[in-house]
Amino acid sequence: MRNLGFVEIALLSSLFVHFRIDSVSSLNSDGMALLSLLNHFDNVPLEVTSTWKNNTSQTTPCDNNWFGVICDHSGNVETLNLSASGLSGQLSSEIGELKSLVTLDLSLNTFSGLLPSTLGNCTSLEYLDLSNNGFSGEIPDIFGSLQNLTFLYLDRNNLSGLIPASIGRLIDLVDLRLSYNNLSGTIPESIGNCTKLEYMALNNNMFDGSLPASLNLLENLGELFVSNNSLGGRLHFGSSNCKKLVTLDLSFNDFQGGVPPEIGKCTSLHSLLMVKCNLTGTIPSSLGLLKKVSLIDLSGNGLSGNIPQELGNCSSLETLKLNDNQLQGELPPALGMLKKLQSLELFVNKLSGEIPIGIWKIQSLTQMLIYNNTVTGELPVEVTQLKHLKKLTLFNNSFYGQIPMSLGMNQSLEEMDFLGNRFTGEIPPNLCHGHKLRIFILGSNQLHGNIPASIHQCKTLERVRLEDNKLSGVLPEFPESLSYVNLGSNSFEGSIPHSLGSCKNLLTIDLSRNKLTGLIPPELGNLQSLGQLNLSHNHLEGPLPSQLSGCARLLYFDVGSNSLNGSVPSSFRSWKSLSTLVLSDNNFLGAIPPFLAELDRLSDLRMARNAFGGEIPSSVGLLKSLRYGLDLSGNVFTGEIPTTLGALINLERLNISNNKLTGSLSALQSLNSLNQVDVSYNQFTGPIPVNLISNSSKFSGNPDLCIQPSYSVSAITRNEFKSCKGQVKLSTWKIALIAAASSLSVVALLFAIVLFFCRGKRGAKTEDANILAEEGLSLLLNKVLAATDNLDDKYIIGRGAHGVVYRASLGSGEEYAVKKLFFAEHIRANRNMKREIETIGLVRHRNLIRLERFWMRKEDGLMLYQYMPKGSLHDVLHRGNQGEAVLDWSTRFNIALGISHGLAYLHHDCHPPIIHRDIKPENILMDSDMEPHIGDFGLARILDDSTVSTATVTGTTGYIAPENAYKTVRSKESDVYSYGVVLLELVTGKRAVDRSFPEDINIVSWVRSVLSSYEDEDDTVGPIVDPTLVDELLDTKLREQAIQVTDLALRCTDKRPENRPSMRDVVKDLTDLKSFVSTSGSVH
Repeated sequence: MRNLGFVEIALLSSLFVHFRIDSVSSLNSDGMALLSLLNHFDNVPLEVTSTWKNNTSQTTPCDNNWFGVICDHSGNVETLNLSASGLSGQLSSEIGELKSLVTLDLSLNTFSGLLPSTLGNCTSLEYLDLSNNGFSGEIPDIFGSLQNLTFLYLDRNNLSGLIPASIGRLIDLVDLRLSYNNLSGTIPESIGNCTKLEYMALNNNMFDGSLPASLNLLENLGELFVSNNSLGGRLHFGSSNCKKLVTLDLSFNDFQGGVPPEIGKCTSLHSLLMVKCNLTGTIPSSLGLLKKVSLIDLSGNGLSGNIPQELGNCSSLETLKLNDNQLQGELPPALGMLKKLQSLELFVNKLSGEIPIGIWKIQSLTQMLIYNNTVTGELPVEVTQLKHLKKLTLFNNSFYGQIPMSLGMNQSLEEMDFLGNRFTGEIPPNLCHGHKLRIFILGSNQLHGNIPASIHQCKTLERVRLEDNKLSGVLPEFPESLSYVNLGSNSFEGSIPHSLGSCKNLLTIDLSRNKLTGLIPPELGNLQSLGQLNLSHNHLEGPLPSQLSGCARLLYFDVGSNSLNGSVPSSFRSWKSLSTLVLSDNNFLGAIPPFLAELDRLSDLRMARNAFGGEIPSSVGLLKSLRYGLDLSGNVFTGEIPTTLGALINLERLNISNNKLTGSLSALQSLNSLNQVDVSYNQFTGPIPVNLISNSSKFSGNPDLCIQPSYSVSAITRNEFKSCKGQVKLSTWKIALIAAASSLSVVALLFAIVLFFCRGKRGAKTEDANILAEEGLSLLLNKVLAATDNLDDKYIIGRGAHGVVYRASLGSGEEYAVKKLFFAEHIRANRNMKREIETIGLVRHRNLIRLERFWMRKEDGLMLYQYMPKGSLHDVLHRGNQGEAVLDWSTRFNIALGISHGLAYLHHDCHPPIIHRDIKPENILMDSDMEPHIGDFGLARILDDSTVSTATVTGTTGYIAPENAYKTVRSKESDVYSYGVVLLELVTGKRAVDRSFPEDINIVSWVRSVLSSYEDEDDTVGPIVDPTLVDELLDTKLREQAIQVTDLALRCTDKRPENRPSMRDVVKDLTDLKSFVSTSGSVH
């Protein structure tokens, strides 16, 4: 074929274009509009392109059945349905050219951009569904022109702004769905004009203001959802017009007042949900008029008073959730009339008395959750006849008596938790008769007898807790499904069953404090996921099986207080994640195994009271993570302390007493974190390092230790040790000379006192003469006063309950914080305080503010501290101090760990223990490395006891434990509660009493309320976490760490003090969590 010339090609192209234009131009205007729309679509599926673009002969889109298009008899597009077609892109303005459009459904795609206002031209629209896309911007006001609209679905987009008031013109609207957007402002009153509305969903937006009163005009409304907004004001919902209302969900808002009694008029209600609405007052008896209601959920509010007996008239009720309120009194017997009731959830209230027998006879019951109350009484035999019962949780109540022995025989129990009651008798033998039991918890009761052997047949069992009872006998075989077992603090005998080694899912084994004998089964080494193994305080014997090295993920290993012998197997070097190793009180021998230096996550090493010997290897200094303790006491170690021990800069407790060690203590002088040291009964010589001289240090049995004369220590401390200059026998004439000099000194002192009082009577100024401190320190005081212009207000950097804090810059880089204490007029009390404050000055810990100096004056006292440049935790967490970036999770976790160390030291290592009494972020100061330092410890007791009425409650609102709300007595548990509140602040980023909370709600009740209604029970951080942490916590290991910290915070803030962990336990848990993340690395 010959080549075409340029002119010929141009002619052919012109003819082709002319043909296409003629073909397309044959389409009607609706067809052209559709093609224009198509040009703005992305990811168009084949079925659309094949029918819309490749047909050139039709005159209307329906001539060749365009995909998703239906036309009327005139060929105009009547329906456009491209739902769930995978489309994206924009919805262009050409949509407004489809003037005959009745139905438009573009739902379940990924369109974005603004909603075109030209949709207002489609005045024939009856059905508009743009839901489940990514549309943004505001709802066009012109949508009010679509007066034929009956269905409007704009839910699950990114729409913002207000609902236009013009929506009130849609008088034929039957179904309105705007949920899951970012809409804000008030719900317009004009919506009351849409009197045909049957379904309205406005939930999961940002609406505020009150519910419009016009909602009461919607007499056809059957379902109303406005949950998860910021609505407030008093509820005035419910009228004679709500007869058709079936579902009402007002949950997660900030209403004021109580449940409106008028809701009782909505007699067709099936579901009433008012979860976490900040509701107060009592539950209205009018709810008893709701004969058709199947679900009532009023959980997570502040409701008080008794449960109304009228609820027994709700004969269709299947689920009753009143948990997490402040309800009190006994359960009304009328609840036993609810013959269809399946789920009864009353946990975390103040309920008391016995459960009425009628409730135990409701045959439809599937779960009863009544934990964390003060309910009492015995479990009746009727509970064994509840054939559908799956979940029975009664923990932390006051139940007593025997558990019916036939429990489980007629049921398929899945979860039973009776922890923390006073049950007696034996464990029923058939709890797993239905072969579905997963959770089996009877810990902290008074049960006796054996564990039923039938437990081995329970193939679904995952969690067993029977600790702290009086159980005995031998341990049974356990099913392989087990993941957690705690049988500690009982009287079990015999050997550990080898079958435990077949439970490959086990994470925790705690058999401590029993009477177990025999060898440790080597089969336990098969448990590759095991994280905690506690066999301490038993009578186990023999060597440690080397096969335990198979537990490569072990974090905690405690076999202390047994009769084990031999050496530590070198195969244990596989425990790379180990943080705690306890071998104390056994018969182990030999040298410290060299491989221990490889366990670089180890934070607590206890090998006391064995027969370990030889020199302490220098490799111990490689254990840089040692912090919680190093205890080598009661062995036969010889030689000197290796200098490498000085590298353990984080170590807080050291015990090397009762060995045969020699040489000096100089290797310990760099360990500034030490707060408890015992080197007694060795053969040490030379001076005691100044950092070791404290009330928590023990040096007895080392006659050649001495103290340097230059040390600045108290007279009491100096008298306990001989001077390093040695003792020289004095001649008679020297003794006489000293006595004479002493007499002259006394006379001079008396003269000075008389002169002082005489000058005082002559009106001389005495403000600084009343300083009770060593004379050599007055110069420093003068510098401080000069640097602050005599404590001028312009140097104030903080104010507290007991005084004002000033910043003093003395030059040469010396900066101090000066706390001016306010005293009452009882100067005698102030003088008595001096010894107490001097004692505080002796307390040394890296996470405690160090008191440098103290001066007492006539009207006040001055305390000198090192200045903390980052301010308080409150500043950096809630104010973004100095414009710095928000705290990331790792920093928050380290802050939590540091605070726990400091508080644990006050509670467990000071004698007597120091109760802080006002733990809060303002009293936790941050140094330049973001290391926390607890301040004001000991002051609350000293100052409050001497200057405040005993009727006054001490502490800060939001941090005061429930048991201390009306009394001044404080305990360690009170501090633990306050610490738990601080943990919740670190996790959520909210204040203890936050403006975003409803009135009278604090962070503890807010967190518990949110989590109680959260669907994912395993994720206790998702709905509460600080939004700035969301991206960081996509790391699954960090997220798990945050979840565990939240759980720890909830344990710390348990309303029962006895259920809270000790601070020593808290430190241990957090240290293990730190090792968990460090070892596991990041996984997404």
